[in-house]
Amino acid sequence: MSLSSLSVIELSNKLKKGEIKSEELVKSYIEQINKKDKQIEAWEFFEPDLAISQAKKLDADRQAGKVQGDLHGIPVGIKDIFDTEDMPTLDGSEAHKKNPSLSDCTVVSKLKQAGAIIMGKTVTAELAHLTPGKTKNPHDPTRTPGGSSSGSAAAVAANMVPLAVGSQTNGSVIRPASFCGVVGYKPSKGLISRHLVMQVSQVLDQIGVFSNSIEDAALISEQLFGHDKLDPHSTLRAKPKLLTASKEKPPMEPLFAYINLPFMNELEADAKEAFGEVKDELKGQIKDVELPKAFSEIPKWHKIIAESDMAKSFSIDYKKFKNLLSDQIVEAIERGQKYKAVEYNEACLKINEVTTYFDEFFHDYDAILTPSACGEAPKDLKTTGNPIFCTIWTYCGMPSISLPLLQGKNKLPIGIQLVSSLYDDERLFRNATWLTGKIK
Repeated sequence: MSLSSLSVIELSNKLKKGEIKSEELVKSYIEQINKKDKQIEAWEFFEPDLAISQAKKLDADRQAGKVQGDLHGIPVGIKDIFDTEDMPTLDGSEAHKKNPSLSDCTVVSKLKQAGAIIMGKTVTAELAHLTPGKTKNPHDPTRTPGGSSSGSAAAVAANMVPLAVGSQTNGSVIRPASFCGVVGYKPSKGLISRHLVMQVSQVLDQIGVFSNSIEDAALISEQLFGHDKLDPHSTLRAKPKLLTASKEKPPMEPLFAYINLPFMNELEADAKEAFGEVKDELKGQIKDVELPKAFSEIPKWHKIIAESDMAKSFSIDYKKFKNLLSDQIVEAIERGQKYKAVEYNEACLKINEVTTYFDEFFHDYDAILTPSACGEAPKDLKTTGNPIFCTIWTYCGMPSISLPLLQGKNKLPIGIQLVSSLYDDERLFRNATWLTGKIK
């Protein structure tokens, strides 16, 4: 069995016992990258010598009894919108091409404190928005890997790295996780700092992670949690103990809500059939639920906020580098410029209204079960796919996780998305583990 096929938990144990060294581990992933990335193109920046030098230093530290943290010697991929002091950042756009930053973003700093090896920068869609990057789906290179965290999801799916970090403004973690067949987790808003991460929307941007198991997602996320005064939306709440939660059984068998969302007609036939089978398997533990009719407006409210914030975040790019931006980005910025302040403020105020509804909702249900995406990855490299099944939960900042439990008609992955109430991430992980055991 190759090292790149083991879980992070297993790799960490081997490193602790001295059965392997980090340098050996990094070289095994470099081998995978060299073998696969010409076709998949998941990496925007990858320098093998830099990765190996990090590994050698961490091996020496371990030998000297200086273990950095729970990810000591473990490779991690970073979406190319996170600033790093020793790697360039492109943000998926020639307009943003820049040399290494003066300092690491908070996420990268925390990863290094935990002993992680930053393997490189993974490809993102242009300005983490709609226009796809060069990455292809590892399961079928004619299909999209999703976006905007395309490279992170694909790199984990192809075993080029065991963990990766991404971001989500609409569906940019959950959807590529579904298309690529990996675990994708977007925590409750504010649990992970966005300091020195390229901003699309201060209101909507959230950090997420990719892995091949629920426990691995828990492990890396725990290293990233924590208040950061440099991020105005960072929360002072206690850090969720996800790894413990992922190993616990729910106190009672969970009751799931299957919400008849206003856009269920977007769900492809094979995905609908697969979810029907899941509902049959969960008979007695899942109920069909209708949302208030007003919630059909959430995608509109989300769009108003996202595009208004884009117009603000990328105003300099629009003025100085418009010729370097795609038509999609330009059109989104121009729509954002036209919204009235009253429209934007109303869309923001509705967040609290919707969140309050769901706080009450979760008194009766343990989790919401929904598709992660409309179906299998589209056979089209000019799209990142439809994010509609993620929009509500991103809008509210509620925690969600995509589990690679289903297949479509082409034997390609389809994710099941679980959603919990705001800041109830531990319950989300307990239920995710329970559901995985039930379905598999």
